[in-house]
Amino acid sequence: MISTSSTARSFSSLLALVLLIQPALAENWNPRIHVFKRDYVVPRTDERIPRPLKARANTVTTRQPTHIAADSSILGFEVIGETGVSGQQLFLGSDTKVYVIDKVENNPVTINDHPAWATEYDIETNTYRPLEVKTNTFCAGGSLLGNGEWLNIGGNQAVDYLGVTSASQTVLGGNQYGGFVNDAANSNPTYEFWPKAAGEAPIESTILKSTLPANLYPITHLLPTGQILLNINLNAAVLDYKTNTEYPLPGVPHAVRTYPASAANVMLPLTVANNWTATVMYCGGSDLQSNQWTSGMALINVPASDSCISITPETSNQWVEEDSLPEGRVMGNAILLPDGTIFVANGANTGVAGYGNDTWVLQDSYANNPVYSPVIYDPSKPSGSRWSRAGLQDSTVPRMYHSTATLLPDGSVFVTGSNPHPDYSPNAIFPTEYRAERFYPWYFNKRRPQPSGIPTSLTYGGQYFDLELTAEDLANNIGNANEIKVVLIKTGFSTHAINFGQRMIELDHTFTTNTANGLTLHVSQPPPNAAIIQPGPAWFFVVVNGVPSVGVQVMVGSGQIEEQTMLSPEALPVSTVVTATADQITRNGAVQNAPAMSFVLMLLFTTAAWLIPQL
Repeated sequence: MISTSSTARSFSSLLALVLLIQPALAENWNPRIHVFKRDYVVPRTDERIPRPLKARANTVTTRQPTHIAADSSILGFEVIGETGVSGQQLFLGSDTKVYVIDKVENNPVTINDHPAWATEYDIETNTYRPLEVKTNTFCAGGSLLGNGEWLNIGGNQAVDYLGVTSASQTVLGGNQYGGFVNDAANSNPTYEFWPKAAGEAPIESTILKSTLPANLYPITHLLPTGQILLNINLNAAVLDYKTNTEYPLPGVPHAVRTYPASAANVMLPLTVANNWTATVMYCGGSDLQSNQWTSGMALINVPASDSCISITPETSNQWVEEDSLPEGRVMGNAILLPDGTIFVANGANTGVAGYGNDTWVLQDSYANNPVYSPVIYDPSKPSGSRWSRAGLQDSTVPRMYHSTATLLPDGSVFVTGSNPHPDYSPNAIFPTEYRAERFYPWYFNKRRPQPSGIPTSLTYGGQYFDLELTAEDLANNIGNANEIKVVLIKTGFSTHAINFGQRMIELDHTFTTNTANGLTLHVSQPPPNAAIIQPGPAWFFVVVNGVPSVGVQVMVGSGQIEEQTMLSPEALPVSTVVTATADQITRNGAVQNAPAMSFVLMLLFTTAAWLIPQL
């Protein structure tokens, strides 16, 4: 099943739901034909445009993180509590609450006289409360709508103990009867839209039909062009959902990326420099052909792929080879960090996602050899040096099938889940896992910027807004004015190695310095295209020299499920010229040498060279 949010037929609230997909059309995807030229460059002006008072209303100021991490935990994991149910699905719902959703199983925690299948986890108190869930959400998906509501849709048939089909099927689901992989009798190769228009029916998908059996959980990304990128089994396509047309892409190289191969996947940050053009990267998976999934071979021994590939459909229909992972990995979670890097954790080095009673399984599990070591990808670095483990510490918790992760507002990463069993199995080699961890990036204990004036709602285009940063926010170095990014992040709905709807975009900005060594930041609204960042809540960060503020939740768009209004971007004032440069910083254990330090050292050596002969 797939879910992708945008707007009611123009990206604000549209949720495209594809249950099982596969390809075929006479015409292949050709960006020269199927992509319209776009240009969102914001003009500059020497005129300082005064901000009306109403532009200062409904704003907030950020704070320092309330959670404290030991210095020894930086670049590592801390077990912070238990979630009560296993995190098969996960999403960040507010600045203090994470929602954890499990399949129907016999968890010890109960609610209304039955086992709990969902909890609300408080990230400040590290406690949970059970939530009532009336359906079996096993193998469901989800997404965030334009009005701020979360939608969980699809799922499995009703089951009893050990996953046995229940006699009563009053519980609704989105799969006909479940299974490890798909087959023609079980397949539902259609997609549909929610909310459903009057008379609207599911639409048959060509790519879903031709990609059996590994066509469950298609990997989908909404592109800035308004089309949807599909990656299913060893096939890929671009879907124009407005015309219900699929344009095949070249075959996916090296490995299957969809479930049960379950590769880590992510849309790289959409930046001002790349004109908000989307590149989607896939890392890991399994090099299995369609006839091997059900051949009886011992899938638990199949080595995971270490290959990474990417594609930028707006500019090319060809796959690009990316730096390989340090080791093969299936079921990895890729999480966008506000400094522009990507954190990858969880998963296994052999096998695939899923469980069963085959003779070759390890206590139900189809995977073995958990990967405890995280790794960080930096797209700004040269090819060949983008993956790094410098200074990173391993987790102590094996997290394989049904593990999840999400970014938190303070910039740490919440990691939980793993249950490669049909039911609650506390004594297995890889047990039903309730422990929750936090991973702390390099910047976590740094003093955070605290910009004031962050608006609680944003429009598509329109009037820019001002933020105020103090000298302390700039680490008492005005040169850091040149090292600022303003970013919006949607954390997504995490399940099956996918964070549906996750993305990060930069907002254009300029700045004006002041005599107190602080500055006023002039920030553009999101570009006038709701496919660049979907309507609904997002997390707003100001990043100074790689160190992010604590994220503030803002509403992008009208807050309604409707077609969004697009406005012309207002010109930004030209930035003040700052000749000082940024301080030396350390990222992922590697020192970044700043020009300011080099200049100081050069000055000292020059002075010494002049003085010594005089002595």
